[in-house]
Amino acid sequence: MSEAERHVAIAGGGTGGHLFPGIAIAEEFLRRDSRTGIIFIGTKRGIESKLLGRLGYELRIIDVEGVKGRGGKALIRGAYQIPLSMWQSRQILKQFRPDIVVGVGGYASGPAVLAAHFMGIPTAIAEQNAIPGITNKILGYFADKIFVTYSQTQTFFPQTKVVVSGNPVRAVLTAKRHEGKGEKDYRQLLVFGGSQGAEAINNGIIDMLPRLQGIKKEIHVVHQTGTRQLEEVTKAYEQFGIQAKVEPFIVDMAAAYASADLIICRAGATSLAEITAAGKAAILIPYPRAANDHQLKNAEAMASGGAAILIQEKELIGGKLFDVIEELLRNEQKLRQMEENSLKLSKIDAAKTIVDNCIKLILKKINLSGVHKN
Repeated sequence: MSEAERHVAIAGGGTGGHLFPGIAIAEEFLRRDSRTGIIFIGTKRGIESKLLGRLGYELRIIDVEGVKGRGGKALIRGAYQIPLSMWQSRQILKQFRPDIVVGVGGYASGPAVLAAHFMGIPTAIAEQNAIPGITNKILGYFADKIFVTYSQTQTFFPQTKVVVSGNPVRAVLTAKRHEGKGEKDYRQLLVFGGSQGAEAINNGIIDMLPRLQGIKKEIHVVHQTGTRQLEEVTKAYEQFGIQAKVEPFIVDMAAAYASADLIICRAGATSLAEITAAGKAAILIPYPRAANDHQLKNAEAMASGGAAILIQEKELIGGKLFDVIEELLRNEQKLRQMEENSLKLSKIDAAKTIVDNCIKLILKKINLSGVHKN
């Protein structure tokens, strides 16, 4: 391997909220130098095992589960897997020899970043939410650099390590921003509840369909349901004669964002970063049991910025969701203003900021050691 080539390991995943920022970071490294070697470290159970191969990335598997809030047997199994996952991470890193390991959250992030730290490999972590989870709080003591989405998150970490970067999004989201906005005689709704779907949102949509039937000629729906309610939701749209494309998981979310006139979804940090990068108006239904109620805080920030309407999950069953949708779709000026406000909230250079700092860490390590990989 020549001195110009770099190897980068990105650890974590489990959900799209962790994985997609990692993909955005990988894309930025490759944009700088297409020869950069990239691997992801994750688990068989996470979304990474289903998605990364389709995108052309290599995934290395470790065995790790969460231990927080688990029952007896699961707690013992999870605790047992910690040293195993550390050993597996070390073996992967010894073989791949990365110049840096970046943890993006999720179960696999912890063992991989810790193993890298003890091997003397530069490390960084990315925290998407305003209030970090327990894994990143611990990793903050070991990581060389900590990238946060929100300025208030700095207080949870050693100040000298923190960079307020924003949450990185895939380049294709901004590249496709203006696609799908051609002339059409209908409005397109995009509905999703995260990479695994959301039962409450699915049920809320089903409950609303009898009223939506009244404007069915004016709308098309693209709905990501997750696997469990795919058939139920599909049949509901068919019953009321509403034009809908229903999928368990949408691979090309960039195209889905681009063609959407209004988005209905949860308020996870990565979803909101993508929505603002795409410059879209949204109806946000925060997950009420999210740690530290961070989704509600995310949604409130979007609403106060004039980019979204906030609806509590408990208000889904009934007419409120339909009333808000109908009002927005019939008010072109308000919808356009929400889109402009959404774009103003975006931080499209987050991946660039993160990779700039990662390269500085790599060069610092090289300068200190005076050794280049061959």
